Amino acid sequence: MHIDKDLVAASATPLVLGILADEGASYGYAILKRVRELSGGNLEWTDGMLYPLLHRLERQGYVQSSWQTSGEGRRRKHYTLTDAGRRTLAERQDQWAVVSQALDRVWNIGPLPQALNP
Repeated sequence: MHIDKDLVAASATPLVLGILADEGASYGYAILKRVRELSGGNLEWTDGMLYPLLHRLERQGYVQSSWQTSGEGRRRKHYTLTDAGRRTLAERQDQWAVVSQALDRVWNIGPLPQALNP
């Protein structure tokens, strides 16, 4: 399924903040993998989309980063949610709930009028 890029962009910040809130510190590849898992494979983000977003979230003070070394000796930049990021996530959750509720109401109003129903 193709997901429109505007919808992907609108959902990117709450997805990343939500993943970090749920899983704690994480690094880029693990975040990409988690997005793919959460979407049932329908969202396939690239490095070119994720890293600018992470850098922007860090500039905004929503995440902080630190370099850590994995068990295999590989250095990875890990991102963690800040208090400001938690507040922003809560705000975004409220906003998405309103949008989702409105869409549910529109899409569940009943069958289309006969003239519009193919």
